[in-house]
Amino acid sequence: MTLKTLVLAAAITGATIAPLAAASDPVTVLKARHLFDGVSGRLTEPGVVVVAGAKIVAVGPAAPVPADARVIDLGDVTLLPGFIDAHVHITDEASDNSYRDFYQGMLRQPAEQAYYAEKYARATLAAGFTTVRVVGAGDWVDIGLRNAINDGLVQGPRILTAAHAIGSPGGHCDQPPFPPERVKPLGPMNGVCSGPESCREAVRDQMKWGADVIKICASGGVFSESDPLKVPQLTPAELEAIVGEAHRWGRKVAAHSHGDEAARLAVEAGVDSIEHGTFLTAETLKLMKQKGTYLVPTRMAGWWSGRRADSFPPPIAKKAKAAASAGAEMMKVALRIGVPIAFGTDSGVSPHGLNAKEFSLLVADGMAPATALMAATHEAAKLLGVDAETGSIEAGKSADLVAVPGNVLADITATEHPTFVMARGAIVAPRP
Repeated sequence: MTLKTLVLAAAITGATIAPLAAASDPVTVLKARHLFDGVSGRLTEPGVVVVAGAKIVAVGPAAPVPADARVIDLGDVTLLPGFIDAHVHITDEASDNSYRDFYQGMLRQPAEQAYYAEKYARATLAAGFTTVRVVGAGDWVDIGLRNAINDGLVQGPRILTAAHAIGSPGGHCDQPPFPPERVKPLGPMNGVCSGPESCREAVRDQMKWGADVIKICASGGVFSESDPLKVPQLTPAELEAIVGEAHRWGRKVAAHSHGDEAARLAVEAGVDSIEHGTFLTAETLKLMKQKGTYLVPTRMAGWWSGRRADSFPPPIAKKAKAAASAGAEMMKVALRIGVPIAFGTDSGVSPHGLNAKEFSLLVADGMAPATALMAATHEAAKLLGVDAETGSIEAGKSADLVAVPGNVLADITATEHPTFVMARGAIVAPRP
């Protein structure tokens, strides 16, 4: 059976199919005991997915199998859409020594850092994450990594990236207070801005050099020593300039915010997502639901940094402990209100490749396993604006797939042990 006759046979049998592949594309048939499609929120048995080239062309037990197809029986696994992490810092990775991390990073050449970034990208992909959103990086390393992956030079997930995060002088997005005569202060090209026109310039600079999304620091952060977590760092006028300019150019805006007031100002300005949201009140969460603003809770960051807080400098340790204890309570309120939630880990704070730990943390907060999986597939794809391309197992979508042992709804920790990963039609784990 050729790909052309496969389309006709599928029409007769009623299988879901999209004739989007070329006749010369190799066909692979994946079989699994369970399938989670990322749309229905349920498991179906058995799971059958037909892939031609980089696309899914048929789904379901009735899908006809071409005679020359490669058939892979994955066994007692759940086959899911490739996971999406909406909040990573893929060019860096923290250790137990934050001072060493910072100064080591200062001394690395951008080309050297790019090798580390490629290593982190491979670890992320092997963990089953076929799409990520990078929300802040230096020296344009994230742009180069994305382009190299797209050109097939290196292996990694699909990347949407922000280049430099945008914030105020002295804020979470700025560098430490080096003597200005020794270390040149950052400006709009590096994401540091004051006033609406300067912030508009910062947005334009990031887009000029290739940003897919705009990231802002609306409040203080854990890993910057001098700024309080809850204090707003951008004015309403600055927020309006950033969001307005980004949206005019078709870019979404992700707002780092631990503090409630900072998040509320950002939501009122029209940001597309609040990242972290540690101290959000019910009133702000209700506003987010009303406006359709996503919460990306990054529970992994709070869990990881909370466990290791005593290894940080005292000002950072204090903030890490406060954030870790507040995040779980905020999540209970967010789930009760029904705020749209997308999966994100803040990996880079934690080691790359451990991203799937976020699933069990979300479930521990009260999220149903199926809802947690939807947050990392369909919902994350909607937030990133790639839901026409990925985020579900449907004919016509990119062949981004991950298999995990057994019934994933019965054991969400299975997500931490992928047995098979396919990205855009290529098998990346186990290595062929």
